[in-house]
Amino acid sequence: MTATILSMSLLTVMAGAAIAPALIIIKAHFSEAPAMLIQFIVSMPALLIIITNLFFLPLSRVMRTRAIATTGLLLYVVAGAGCFFVDDLYLLLFMRALLGISVGLIMPLSTGLLAYYYPPEEQARLMGLSAAMNQMGGVVATLLAGLLATIEWNYAFLVYLLGLLALVMVWLWLPDEQLGSANKRGIPFQPRQLLKFHPSVIGMWLLMTIFFIFPTNFAIVASQQIGLSTEMITIIMVGLDVVAFFVGLSFGGLMNRFRLSIKYFAPLFFLLGYIAYLIPTTLMAFLGSALIGMANGVGVPYLNTIASIKGGKNSATTVMPLLSAALYLGQFVSPLIVMPLARLCFGASDIVGPYKIGILLCLIFLAQVFSTRHFQSLPPVESDLQNKDR
Repeated sequence: MTATILSMSLLTVMAGAAIAPALIIIKAHFSEAPAMLIQFIVSMPALLIIITNLFFLPLSRVMRTRAIATTGLLLYVVAGAGCFFVDDLYLLLFMRALLGISVGLIMPLSTGLLAYYYPPEEQARLMGLSAAMNQMGGVVATLLAGLLATIEWNYAFLVYLLGLLALVMVWLWLPDEQLGSANKRGIPFQPRQLLKFHPSVIGMWLLMTIFFIFPTNFAIVASQQIGLSTEMITIIMVGLDVVAFFVGLSFGGLMNRFRLSIKYFAPLFFLLGYIAYLIPTTLMAFLGSALIGMANGVGVPYLNTIASIKGGKNSATTVMPLLSAALYLGQFVSPLIVMPLARLCFGASDIVGPYKIGILLCLIFLAQVFSTRHFQSLPPVESDLQNKDR
């Protein structure tokens, strides 16, 4: 059962990341289309994931877990790989919107079911594994899609056929629960739910907004400022996911060893990473990317773990959809916030302006962690964490 749940984590990051390497080739194919519409091929799923997450609770009342997972995975394969047969940009964007709905169904299950089936003392390790699988999905998707795109632009979408493996595992091994029955009084958009879990939800939004400064700016800055080749840039970007993968694998041990200070790891690693990028050398590019990978690798499972412990067995229908929405909202709005701020504060000619905005956001992230978690330390016994939101 654990492998089945983790297989869904492997797929969720592929909603946007899988097609990113092929975007240049897709842009060349639709050469007369506005550049913004081409960018929407990557960002469109995130918007629909957010909307779907907000309606996950009422959906969980009328559908059992296996039905939700099956519907999500079938739509994932059809909408994702179906783009292979599409040669109209607007129809392609519609299919990408359907893909976002599918991930919106899968994402809360990929983390919420870990809180539902496993006790609090196991959740740090499992949330770390979930984050590691998410990062591994990014590595596999990026490499496969890039390779397939060399055949033809539309071949990159065949990477979504990987969803068939998770679909078979769901049919064979996922228990069929009625998650909504455990939370019958809940309604979508409850302000009290957001108030209860706001440290984790706001933290996840800040974390993703800061993280996505890297993939949206690194290739341009590294090529123009340092003169790195496309191959070297690809190696560094894939290396970041590999670093995050291994940090996720070791997260359970890190949580136990640094239980009083781990809350600060993500904002501090992000801060050091973006400071390193301000020094235009290849060594600092590698170091900065490793630090960004470490921040992402520890930050996501940390926020998922503490939220799931506080949410208990209801996490899949309460806090996990909120965290998923915050995650993809950060991904969606990051370039919309960072680039205008960078131009306003540092001018259009400052190529590292987005990194400087990243440093400012890291300081805000540190302040948010301090104000919401500094005086809430972990108790000595892991099982006592059920009513804590560190």
